[in-house]
Amino acid sequence: MLDDVLAPSLDVLFCGINPGLMSEATGHHFARPGNRFWPALHASGFTPRRLAPAEQHLLPSYGLGITNIVPRASAKASELTREELAAGGAALAAKVAGLRPKVLAVLGVSAYRTAFARPKARIGPQDELVGGVRVWVLPNPSGLNAHWTPAALAAEFRRLREALA
Repeated sequence: MLDDVLAPSLDVLFCGINPGLMSEATGHHFARPGNRFWPALHASGFTPRRLAPAEQHLLPSYGLGITNIVPRASAKASELTREELAAGGAALAAKVAGLRPKVLAVLGVSAYRTAFARPKARIGPQDELVGGVRVWVLPNPSGLNAHWTPAALAAEFRRLREALA
């Protein structure tokens, strides 16, 4: 199981769908070389430089953290069951209620729709709260989500960052 990167008073708690196999093997979130999370985080201005997955421990110093909806690692998020996503959503709501970040940023609209029974959710800010916290849905940064270019991903991350200001 991959450890969360958490701290009190986070600005944004980024939430992946579930760890990939490389993340599980290395102990670092978004560890697969084709994943665009770390480049988008930097290109959007959340971090002053591009961090490597092994530097995830630095995120709280920028007011950022990482968790996942489902703790089980898999090669693809499509391997998860609806039940796993729903149970993960309930556990995430409880976690967020205790941590109270300013925003929960869920990385993947399809997983968000299933985990929180919000079938009409779209990328961007959500009307509903999770665990009493504002939610912003971002595109899944996996390289498998190829119709989102690196520039488009960074632009969505930037919209969130600018909304925090």
